Amino acid sequence: MALLSFLVLAFSAGLLFKYAETKGPSSSSESVIITIPHRSTSSQIRHILARSGLIHDDIRFLILARLTGYSHTFQAGEFRIATGLKPLELMRKLSEARPVQHPVTIPEGLKAEEIAGIFAKGEWCDKDVFMHLVHNSGFIASLGLENVSSLEGYLYPDTYYLTRMSTNARSIIQTMVQRFQTVWQELIEKGTGSLSARETVILASIVEKETADATERPMIAAVFLNRLKLGMRLQSDPTVIYGIKNFSGNLVKSDLQRYTPYNTYLIPGLPIGPICNPGKDSLDAVLHPVKEPFLYFVSKNDGTHKFSKTLSEHNRAVWKYQKRKLLHKKKK
Repeated sequence: MALLSFLVLAFSAGLLFKYAETKGPSSSSESVIITIPHRSTSSQIRHILARSGLIHDDIRFLILARLTGYSHTFQAGEFRIATGLKPLELMRKLSEARPVQHPVTIPEGLKAEEIAGIFAKGEWCDKDVFMHLVHNSGFIASLGLENVSSLEGYLYPDTYYLTRMSTNARSIIQTMVQRFQTVWQELIEKGTGSLSARETVILASIVEKETADATERPMIAAVFLNRLKLGMRLQSDPTVIYGIKNFSGNLVKSDLQRYTPYNTYLIPGLPIGPICNPGKDSLDAVLHPVKEPFLYFVSKNDGTHKFSKTLSEHNRAVWKYQKRKLLHKKKK
């Protein structure tokens, strides 16, 4: 009996050793991405690996995992695993692997709702939950922001690297606001301007929407800051557009005459809040504008603007770049 038991054990050990030294199924792919849900058992993980073509579906995987202790170190998450690994190599990879990071880029100048849509489209969070948090006063206060009623303007545009199963609306927003706060601290080390932090963000959001040319932003900022000092209305089209629900895409005269707390053709000073989420260049432009007495600017129809110091100079620029062009079109 002792001899028989020894032979059985030896045979079983041989089978287990042979399995441990056998590479996984051959594959045309160098690696595969697998998802292991939270609280998955070793048996469930074994089936996930087998379905993904990483191992042969064999009970010896469980035995080997338990004998080596790896069954207690498997992680939940989304992982990229190389194919053709031996079982022990695979177990070690599963124990040490870092979750797959997916880049999600948020461009400068988007509204909070548009940002929520990007994350929702990628199935990172629910859009409604995201927007609820954007306006949740308790959540905003927990982020260390003072005198802020909405996170519009504080969702910093950048590329974020997200991992499945550990990402949600709350964690995304926390990361974006923390990035904003880091950039803000870097910028104000060079000195602050005449506006408060909140006012700076509001004006930076307007500068962001007025031009796509980063080199022009300090001049755009100068125009608006000069207007504020003189008590002139900002008269910024993007602010009007932000205040129009379901904007059609075509700004008309009646829109400029319709009151909203964002219509800077009608209200004095700044609108009640940011109109988008500005990037670093726009924030920096408001904090450190050019020292020029510009009061006006008009599009040159090539992505840049003509800046003027007087109304007469501005009117000539409008004729040159806008009205003459319209007349030319009508003649055609």
